[in-house]
Amino acid sequence: MKKISLPLIAFVLLLSSCGKKEQQAAVKGPAPFPVQEIITQDATVYQEFTANLEGQQNVEIRPKVSGFIQKVYVDEGQVVRKGQILFKLETQTLNQDASAAKAMVSAAQVEVDRLKPLVERSIISNVQLATAKAKLAQAKSAYGSIAANIGYGTIYSPVNGVIGSLPFKEGSLVNPTSEMPLTTVSDTKIVRAYFSMNEKQVLYFNKTFKGATTAEKLKSAPEVSLILVDNSEYDQKGKIATINGLVNPTTGTTEFRAEFKNPEGILRSGSSGVVRLPIVQSNVILLPQNAVFEVQGKQMVYAVDKSNKVKSKIIETNGTSDLNYIVTSGLAEGDVVVVEGASKLKEDMEIVPQPTKNTVAEKVIPAAAETATKTTTK
Repeated sequence: MKKISLPLIAFVLLLSSCGKKEQQAAVKGPAPFPVQEIITQDATVYQEFTANLEGQQNVEIRPKVSGFIQKVYVDEGQVVRKGQILFKLETQTLNQDASAAKAMVSAAQVEVDRLKPLVERSIISNVQLATAKAKLAQAKSAYGSIAANIGYGTIYSPVNGVIGSLPFKEGSLVNPTSEMPLTTVSDTKIVRAYFSMNEKQVLYFNKTFKGATTAEKLKSAPEVSLILVDNSEYDQKGKIATINGLVNPTTGTTEFRAEFKNPEGILRSGSSGVVRLPIVQSNVILLPQNAVFEVQGKQMVYAVDKSNKVKSKIIETNGTSDLNYIVTSGLAEGDVVVVEGASKLKEDMEIVPQPTKNTVAEKVIPAAAETATKTTTK
């Protein structure tokens, strides 16, 4: 037998390996990708705005007189009624002042009573009696003021609501000029959601909803939803109640207020959420969000041409409708777009279009499906 050299064997094996790879590549061919043809249709667009929630009434409870807190009758988060006692301030010093003022009233009254008969008998002039009466009135006024301050030592809730934080405990010295209130009582039967729109959004809002006045536009606007911090939707729909008449010159925004009923006390004053405003748009382009990818901050998609090669396109969107983007530019009716697997594609890459299984795809992509069949049988 003839001996075969090792370099020759290695060369034969290399040729065999390359041939297998070429054969596998030829067999594999273009990969299938789901596609969808673009059509225009009506869609509900949801505009979302971050909102701060507050009770219908948020009343800060502050003392009208200075004093030490003698007793706290409520706890944080407690539901209270209008007129319920919240705090009791120590008023011993005021009681002493009241006693002294009452004594002054009694002394002034004695003086008036002493001078009356003297004036009647013309022993003294009426001027002295008038002066005594003035001093009596002054003493009574001073006593009434001190008595009122004693009454202010007992602090009641001005509204029905829920107690907020209690920064001051029993024994703390408080006064009317304290920076922090004793507490806050929030009436949360109706919760207000405050959110802002920029000037462009406000203009769009005014053009979208009919009405000659703001009140009429608000009346024609639809109910809004509230998305909670756990991404769940609150079970009560709300209504936009007011629009601030001025644009904030610093932020360039206008404040809106929506109101939601809160019968089960789920919403809390001070929390946050997202107000979702539905707007129906006619003849718009909807595109699944999975079809869109970003390059350097720009939204892009892969469109399929007649030769089944993909071309990247820059698009612009304006909000979402369910799981779709609302496309405002970059695509036209009849374009075919790859809706899944965009990360696996490259420019001018050939694919096998696979129409997505929905009424839109079945209705408008039969030609693409036929082309795909011809490609796979080559």
